[in-house]
Amino acid sequence: MARIFITGSSDGLGLWTAQRLIKEKHAVLVHGRNEKRSRDALAQAPGALGAVSGDLSTMAGMRAVADGVNRLGRFDAVIHNAGIGYQEGRRVETEKGVPNVFAVNVLAPYLLTALIERPRRLIYLSSGMHHGARGPLEDLLWVRRSWSGAGAYAESKLCDVLLAFAVARHWGNVLSNALEPGWVATKMGGPRAPDDPVKGTVTQAWLATSEEKLALSTGEYFYHQKLREPNPIARDVGAQEALLAECERLAGVPLAA
Repeated sequence: MARIFITGSSDGLGLWTAQRLIKEKHAVLVHGRNEKRSRDALAQAPGALGAVSGDLSTMAGMRAVADGVNRLGRFDAVIHNAGIGYQEGRRVETEKGVPNVFAVNVLAPYLLTALIERPRRLIYLSSGMHHGARGPLEDLLWVRRSWSGAGAYAESKLCDVLLAFAVARHWGNVLSNALEPGWVATKMGGPRAPDDPVKGTVTQAWLATSEEKLALSTGEYFYHQKLREPNPIARDVGAQEALLAECERLAGVPLAA
């Protein structure tokens, strides 16, 4: 039995993955952005180990989540599932001028990775839209550009792959991978999304628990349990290090060696 923490698990892919892993007899800690959402998660994922609450668009919320996880001891895997979609119609700022999309999709996974006791496996959810992001990534907070929800989302999902690959390089004792779950009918994906929601949960659960050789990869990108080549920028070590530096600047916390 593995101990697994899943961010953003009060609905959608995070909840479905939690339900799958609980059925497989794993100990799953769920997460909601507030106490009500956490209660919702527990109600829909009977048998869960518990829940932690925290708004991942704020530094205080990110730290509250990390503290809550650490109070329960070391986990075997952390699945960074929480995310904001591409339909953001305006630029929503949090502290330090960080847009909501970047805060939840990128800065939160970075800070949680840095603060949560190091697990054996880390899984970061990306999106097929990350293939459309273009470099150089010099304006991640969209200060100099006109806001584009789709563009900001695509960049944030590329950053998730960059983060997964950077962690794989820096932490040789951790399996760190990224994946795209497919376009499925969640609140983010919309009701007409064509992909199978069941298949959308398989890869993250498999990467979190399987002892199969391929599931024990690190620094790779997956789609439905198969390797898929990511946006070439994701393999650029310079881009990985630039993202780590920007996240450290914003969060005030380095990724430990």
